Amino acid sequence: MIRMRPGSRAAMAPPPETEEKKPKTERTAKRRTTAAKERPPLRRRSLLLGTAVLGAAGVIGGAGCGRIPSGDTLARLRSQGTVRLGIAGEAPYGFIDEEGDFTGEAVELAKVIFKRLGVAGVQPVATDFSSLIPGLNSQQFDVVSAGMYINKERCAQVVFADPEYQMLDAFIVPRGNPKGLRSYQDVVRTGARFATGTGYAEIDYAVSAGVPEKEIVILQDPVAGLNAVESGRVDVFAGTALTGRSVVRKSRKAEATEPFAPVVDGKKKVDGGGFAFRPTDTDLRDAVNTEIHRMRRSGELFRVLRPFGFTETEMTTLTAEELCA
Repeated sequence: MIRMRPGSRAAMAPPPETEEKKPKTERTAKRRTTAAKERPPLRRRSLLLGTAVLGAAGVIGGAGCGRIPSGDTLARLRSQGTVRLGIAGEAPYGFIDEEGDFTGEAVELAKVIFKRLGVAGVQPVATDFSSLIPGLNSQQFDVVSAGMYINKERCAQVVFADPEYQMLDAFIVPRGNPKGLRSYQDVVRTGARFATGTGYAEIDYAVSAGVPEKEIVILQDPVAGLNAVESGRVDVFAGTALTGRSVVRKSRKAEATEPFAPVVDGKKKVDGGGFAFRPTDTDLRDAVNTEIHRMRRSGELFRVLRPFGFTETEMTTLTAEELCA
């Protein structure tokens, strides 16, 4: 896969439009998924900025980040009064907004749930999406709170709460969709230059459809994908329907396709995202699940997610067990 890494930009999504700028580096690398006016290039949220700010917080609030005592994790979190959330700096799941505050659907949901579980403090810790599971299992944080898709490969490494949402895919394409790209099969048919994000499930969906893995362009996030589509470096960027429609909102050069379900092994696949925990923390997972189910039944879950662009059609009754199968 070809990896293109844009330079660091301001933290939020998607920011004001700017004059186009080539990425600093382009290189080939194999990676397997488990993660307005004439203007300067569109700015993207800076994961580096988020990491720097959160890293400082970690020094203050996360002493003992190395080895954490075994035992009742929820009791420990209640005792210390803080839970550390692994986030990937991606809107709308977990990111830094224009005021410099940590927010996102998964972050705000975690605040509600953990307060009810007796843990008042929430400390987000930013990392690359592909580093979330390794960071969780090496105890850099207590929970992955990044809207992570639940799939069989990831379920072999962590345990998931039941999903807080379900999601289809969508493409970011040039305005007018000149190549008529509405599925991964269309990408293969047209030979379109295809891009997606680091550690994204869309890598496997594209490969399953027949896109050569070595030809996939890997970008930092959907805003970097928008920049690449607008500048003509790629023909399409694949991600979730939610991020697609969010990131193109201010673009004059690109649009998001209608949502669609990827076809894997002849079957349409609907994804769901949720909190991830270490395999030993099933009691903590179960406590979080209890709260998620209560919020589903009352409609509160949708009320928490709606400000981040989620619709009622993206609420779900799917379970982690179904998605792990």
